[in-house]
Amino acid sequence: MGRFCIFTRKTQLAQDNVEKMINRMLEGELAQRNAKRRLERERGRREAVADMSEDLSEGEKGDTVGDLSAHGDSVRGRLPRINSVDAMEAWVNQQKGKKLYIILISLHGLLRGDNMELGRDSDTGGQVKYVVELARALASMPGVYRVDLLTRQVSAPDVDWSYGEPTEMLNIRNEDFLDEMGESSGAYIVRIPFGPKDKYIPKELLWPHIPEFVDGALNHIIRMSKSLGEQIGGGKPVWPVAIHGHYADAGDSAALLSGALNVPMLFTGHSLGRDKLEQLLKQGRLSRDEINSTYKIMRRIEAEELSLDVSEIVITSTRQEIEEQWRLYDGFDPILERKLRARIRRNVSCYGRFMPRMAIIPPGMEFHHIVPHDGDMDGEIEGNEDHPSSPDPSIWIEIMRFFTNSHKPMILALARPDPKKNITTLVTAFGECRPLRELANLTLIMGNRDGIDEMSSTSASVLLSVLKLIDKYDLYGQVAYPKHHKQSDVPDIYRLAAKTKGVFINPAFIEPFGLTLIEAAAHGLPMVATKNGGPVDIHRVLDNGLLVDPHDQQSIAAALLKLVAEKHLWAKCRQNGLKNIHHFSWPEHCKAYLSKIAGCKPRHPQWQKSDDGADTSDTDSPGDSLRDIQDLSLNLRFSLDGEKTGGSGNDSSLGSEGNAADKKSKIENAVLAWSKGVVKDTRKAVDHNSSSGKFPSLRRRKQIFVVAVDFDTIASLAEATRKIFEAVEKERLEGSIGFILSTSLAISEIRSFLASGGFSPSDFDAFICNSGSDLYYSTPNPEDGPFVIDFYYHSHIEYRWGGEGLRKTLFRWSSSVNDKKAEDAERIVSSAEQLSSDYCYAFTVKKPGSVPPVKELQKVLRIQALRCHAIYCQNGTRINVIPVLASRSQALRYLYVRWGVELASMVVFVGECGDTDYEGLLGGLHKSVILKGACSSASSQFHANRSYPLSDIMPLESPNVVQAAEESSAIRSSLEQLGCLKS
Repeated sequence: MGRFCIFTRKTQLAQDNVEKMINRMLEGELAQRNAKRRLERERGRREAVADMSEDLSEGEKGDTVGDLSAHGDSVRGRLPRINSVDAMEAWVNQQKGKKLYIILISLHGLLRGDNMELGRDSDTGGQVKYVVELARALASMPGVYRVDLLTRQVSAPDVDWSYGEPTEMLNIRNEDFLDEMGESSGAYIVRIPFGPKDKYIPKELLWPHIPEFVDGALNHIIRMSKSLGEQIGGGKPVWPVAIHGHYADAGDSAALLSGALNVPMLFTGHSLGRDKLEQLLKQGRLSRDEINSTYKIMRRIEAEELSLDVSEIVITSTRQEIEEQWRLYDGFDPILERKLRARIRRNVSCYGRFMPRMAIIPPGMEFHHIVPHDGDMDGEIEGNEDHPSSPDPSIWIEIMRFFTNSHKPMILALARPDPKKNITTLVTAFGECRPLRELANLTLIMGNRDGIDEMSSTSASVLLSVLKLIDKYDLYGQVAYPKHHKQSDVPDIYRLAAKTKGVFINPAFIEPFGLTLIEAAAHGLPMVATKNGGPVDIHRVLDNGLLVDPHDQQSIAAALLKLVAEKHLWAKCRQNGLKNIHHFSWPEHCKAYLSKIAGCKPRHPQWQKSDDGADTSDTDSPGDSLRDIQDLSLNLRFSLDGEKTGGSGNDSSLGSEGNAADKKSKIENAVLAWSKGVVKDTRKAVDHNSSSGKFPSLRRRKQIFVVAVDFDTIASLAEATRKIFEAVEKERLEGSIGFILSTSLAISEIRSFLASGGFSPSDFDAFICNSGSDLYYSTPNPEDGPFVIDFYYHSHIEYRWGGEGLRKTLFRWSSSVNDKKAEDAERIVSSAEQLSSDYCYAFTVKKPGSVPPVKELQKVLRIQALRCHAIYCQNGTRINVIPVLASRSQALRYLYVRWGVELASMVVFVGECGDTDYEGLLGGLHKSVILKGACSSASSQFHANRSYPLSDIMPLESPNVVQAAEESSAIRSSLEQLGCLKS
């Protein structure tokens, strides 16, 4: 027996040593990653500061964040109470006359206005309640006409029918300011169908379906903007004043919608992928690959980086989120942000660098219906003390049946069974502290469940661990863990805990904010919460409890025991919470929220302005406005020679110095005369679609075929295009099908493509060039020139374009790549001036294998606050850097917004692989034909280095995607299979 004990002790020691060694390795890897990140950040900051050093003030030259005043003042200071009728009336008067339309997006989880199923699963947590309440609160504010909360429509047998309703109007609980009600005013949940039909799936599986949501949401917003224009806009569309994405998937969607509509974007992360990745790696349970496979974490992080690129404002709940979480991202640096903010205040150039504004606005809450009760459980639970004739809430009975002594103070935790919520540490702390067990009961509200076997594996594992701990410490009669509760039961649960003089605890390892802490305080419950994250800011304002290290179970037990045992401390914390709770009201939140939106520079589709003062006409579709035609002389210019055009100053002129003025005059006169002729023809036409002179011609097509096959030679592209033409020759000649060429080629190269392939410019209705940074149309009059460029598209995509500041950084980067290979006489990367344009900086690559992957270049640019897309083209032999709002897929959405070209009527032809923006062309409402064998050689180094698989971007099985051999007969068969052509 003694030998066995010695053997057991040795085995245990060996296991302990192995664990310590693994922990040391993990800590070492983490330290290396952090050190590398710091070096990259410091190098990027130094380069950015060097570019701006010529006019830096002394105050900007320091490298300290200071008090982070750029992110806002303290919560208490920034949220003054509206403490008088006069102050409220003054604020209301400022909002009069405004009729704002606001879009909120929350994709995952089950959203509805009442009886929310919070805790049903990991996707139906506090965010669901927050966004619904935010929509309600905003719609009740003066100056706000309509709020749409966009989410996923779910018509599945395992969820309630209400989640399949296309639209749900939210009841506005505060109607004090709704004095200008209209047909479409108020708050609505709008459910967009996307993803698998008849199936509710977790958020990790939604990523491939994001483009489908974006297209559907775009359709809704355009229709609603037109409808609101008829009601309150004098016939002009009322565009959203902001699009606000909640969580990474909605941030990705909001960025695309913001770019498609050219309206400001806001973002709230709720929880952030990089922080979650760090926490999971610290735990050591899963490898990086396993984490990525389970949580799609790299896809999520890229969505958050894109949100930083596009957002005007990032709304956070706490300072901790900025200081410790957002600073982990390539696209945000508090020190550089401070420098840029100082330069903006001084009206000094930032050399093409941009940083989103971080705004701390704690979530709000409705308090008017809450009446805190004094703790008093001297009587029996049966019979409500306030209303003796009315029975106690059923949830009270459900909870109290667990307890041997129901008169003890209740320690209450509301958290779904998720490892990061740290429930097992709480149960262990309770079980190992005998004085606490003698003084209090523990209530765990862990969502809803029918059977453990029906729960997700993660949730089931946590719940089983809790049950084992209850058994280990013999906590029967002291711990309640009811299986079911309704959302409407939650206030009653708080009331019950308050009546017992209980304590609310949030034991999570880290909490982005902690809305439940606010709810508990409003009901008169002191709190114990983690010292990591939002509770720090909440405690600073409310001063109603204690903060603890969530990893230290003794600290948790001691804090709970202190509040339960010391009645004076409990009463003081309760009183402080009730006194300061107004700082977290919805009116306060919305007032701060709307003031931030008001600070954004208004952006919307520019062609809606009547710049020449011409009369406008009501529209039947997004593009059916006479103003669109009348403004052609202002936003379209003929390109006679295919040279660079635009207004950014780094382009050559249209002609030589000797005849530049004459050529400019000739072009402008030709455009003006031609556009007036189109207007004249259009006015005569009753049927807009039958007007032969209508511009552009793609507006009268039944279908649009987009040739987006990324060959690295013009000859291969011409051959594939001919086969596509042959497949639909009859329909093409009839004019029912139009064609768009979408490519990384410059317009000068497209001229070569047309000549070598025997095509005419009129064979195509539009040309998306330079990876989506330029948009040309073929002209109806060949004698006026082959192409016309849409400059409104440039105004659409120029947001945050870095211009010469970006250009300078790119030259420095290309030099650094060449320096690394100094032994080679030939330059690896060189600027391609003749292929560049105002909104595309092109570089040629001699040795693709020697160039860092695209994600590394993107990281370099983000670290320096340069917001753009780097695209490796033509099998890695070219790099195009374009505006962050530009892409080939976004150009198609622009054509829908501008001209009313339905996305569902488009068919996009791609190869098996392509440029690094290839993936963006595969998802959405349009149909895709993948030409087998085409561009298969492009699946080389620069695609293999993507941080996530293609399956995280496009659905592997979609009825909208088919494959076809690169032969005209096979192509036609695939189009018939898609329902685009009749057999």
